[in-house]
Amino acid sequence: MPASPSIKPARIDGRRLRSERTKQLIIEAYLALAHEFSPRVPTAAEIAERAGYSVRSVFERFPDIRALQVAAVDYAVAQFAALGPPRGADGDRRTRLESQVTTRAQICERWLPLWRSLVINQGDSTELKDRIKVSRERTMARLELMYGPELATLSGDDRRRMLIALEALTDVESWARMREFFGLSFDDAYLVWIQTIDRLLPHETQVGP
Repeated sequence: MPASPSIKPARIDGRRLRSERTKQLIIEAYLALAHEFSPRVPTAAEIAERAGYSVRSVFERFPDIRALQVAAVDYAVAQFAALGPPRGADGDRRTRLESQVTTRAQICERWLPLWRSLVINQGDSTELKDRIKVSRERTMARLELMYGPELATLSGDDRRRMLIALEALTDVESWARMREFFGLSFDDAYLVWIQTIDRLLPHETQVGP
């Protein structure tokens, strides 16, 4: 019998891997500086210094700072997705309420500076505007999933209005006002959301018009 052909391991392009690693470090450097400088966008020189590379290395991987902003937002969105599916979506009212508010509060606490910088500096960028829109749509979808039993008691128009109110209530800037302007601790701000959403939501036994 003819000998079986040997299977060669896939060749790993070390240079490509190093380039991807450099790109990742530049994105992480941008995110770190965006948190520190928000809402000001860090310069290429500041990003390069933080990442440990030259300005040339930054622009070899991103045509401009706007492209780097978009990549950073995509990275942040991937981090949100890494949280996995909403926990407790099939639980009782209290379980769903605590799960949704906990996740939303953690996201707002971590990404407030980046979100604020993104909104303020979006300019005429279609890509950034689209990402802001998608982020809000995902928040609405999660709210609709987590509070499905309560929302099911409402008519179509009332349901939509309730979702809009919940999204506005749990907006990133709403969290920022509680934490920065009113000086609430994380736990106190969390409790404000818990109590307010619980009062807003109808009970499952309520019948819509």
